[in-house]
Amino acid sequence: MVSHIDTLRRNQPIDVPVYDFAEHRRREDTNQVVSAPVIIVEGILVLAEKDIRDRLDIKLYVDTAADVRLMRRIRRDIEVRGRTFAQIRKQYNESVRPMHEAFVEPSKAHADIIIPEGGKNIVAVDLVMARVRQWLQQIGV
Repeated sequence: MVSHIDTLRRNQPIDVPVYDFAEHRRREDTNQVVSAPVIIVEGILVLAEKDIRDRLDIKLYVDTAADVRLMRRIRRDIEVRGRTFAQIRKQYNESVRPMHEAFVEPSKAHADIIIPEGGKNIVAVDLVMARVRQWLQQIGV
């Protein structure tokens, strides 16, 4: 991901791997992404990686309640991955929750802005969009 960010910042395209949620792995095909004046990098571990953080102009952490995250996972894993509730519960307790507590939650400390309730927080989204528009005006886009 670091090399992809660097390549985009040099105004060159990248080929991004496609993740298959049903198979729980990368597929062979990729999607080409071209550079733009604003590059949005997203992922649950983005702020946990210093090399990535160092390349970001603004760092956002979208904070979602644990029960909402869990319900989304249950729904996705049942509908997309065909897992049983027992399988989901086991993975959540043994891996997902401990990894979130060890890596994702602490990365919140590196955020410039913490957005509670994600995209439903219109005030926060408007503030971020205003800042992006300001940057674009500064570079003449």
